[in-house]
Amino acid sequence: MPLALIDCNNFYVSCERMFNPRLEGVPVVVLSNNDGCAVARSNEVKALGIKMGEPWFKMEKIARQHGIVALSSNYSLYGDLSARVMSILSTFSPRQEIYSIDECFLDLAGFDPKTLLAYGQTIRQAVKRNVGIPVCVGIADTKTLAKLANHCAKKGLAGRDGVCDFGQLDEQRRRTLFASLPVGEIWGVGGRITEKLLAMNITTVEELCNANLEMIRSRFSIVLARTVQELNGTPCIELEDANTPRQQIMVSRSFGSTVTALADLSESVASFTTRAAEKLRQDGSVAASLCVYVHTNPFKEDDPQYQRSLVVPLGLPTDDTSKLVHAALTGLKVIYRSGYRYKKTGVLLMGLQAKDTIQATLFDDPAEQARSDNRMRVMDAINRRMGQGSVTIAASGVRQRWAMRRERKSPNYTTEWSELPVAG
Repeated sequence: MPLALIDCNNFYVSCERMFNPRLEGVPVVVLSNNDGCAVARSNEVKALGIKMGEPWFKMEKIARQHGIVALSSNYSLYGDLSARVMSILSTFSPRQEIYSIDECFLDLAGFDPKTLLAYGQTIRQAVKRNVGIPVCVGIADTKTLAKLANHCAKKGLAGRDGVCDFGQLDEQRRRTLFASLPVGEIWGVGGRITEKLLAMNITTVEELCNANLEMIRSRFSIVLARTVQELNGTPCIELEDANTPRQQIMVSRSFGSTVTALADLSESVASFTTRAAEKLRQDGSVAASLCVYVHTNPFKEDDPQYQRSLVVPLGLPTDDTSKLVHAALTGLKVIYRSGYRYKKTGVLLMGLQAKDTIQATLFDDPAEQARSDNRMRVMDAINRRMGQGSVTIAASGVRQRWAMRRERKSPNYTTEWSELPVAG
């Protein structure tokens, strides 16, 4: 069963370049929350040897030397463009699994194998033409191989023009290619596993393909054994439907500066709970409980350290923002301790289930539930039309002194009316 793995090239950077063509060919790095570390790098930045996760303060000197443009993360822009890309990709297959914000699997079962290379080119051209984001396509019989094929497409190691179909390689070409690929390039083979494999003289993809399956299972895990099977063409990882509901929803952020007051912490928790509730309703789910947590900065070793979390059960499963915020703030008051400099808070919604499967009880108030549903429906509709946060809970605050630093953020070109790009 052939699968395609479509991955956007340097996605965050590509999103920024879409609306600022002057960034084309320029070294660009996108920074994490509070402009801390590199979370996306253009090819020009990668060529300078800057690693993923490199702190900005460590690269400022080389940035000045080479004219690196640093931008704050613009999650609204990236999320909107991701949705557009995934919508287009969904038209190329009856089954799609969205794996992350910038990549997805497509089921190509039933397609003529001889046409898949050309079909991959059609996919690339459609995304580039309709959204403006460059993508690469890897095609193979298993998920692990499709991920590897995508890597080869990006590096120009096999296939052509950003598409690699392992089905077009004969046995000898495949073996030669796999023998040239480091074992660490395999999906799911992280740094620690790579070190253990290297100690066993398993250094390439081809050598892992030929490894004894029972030995791999006994020395590592069933997961790596399945990876070996997938590398040899036996599917072990099923394609998941794109609409599989989430089991948990977490929203958390580090603060732009440390926070000490309960009022500021309360604003952040209310804000994060509001965002989590929006995601909950998008899934058509309700939550039975939530967990709220706070912690100080573990890297400030001279500061007193404190971290605490608390699970707050809900009387009835709900998707109502006001009820979830009330529960989260109740939990926060229990775990808050004065005298600490807090760096982060977060909210985790748990016990999720489909809203239409909730069993009614004698204590339900149908009229109140209808009012709640109407409030949330109107709130979501306004925020979709006017921009996220246009209507929110008052407890989220206005000034939000705790908000993360994003001093280099580009405009929300596609999600805010006031920030639409202007031609001229």
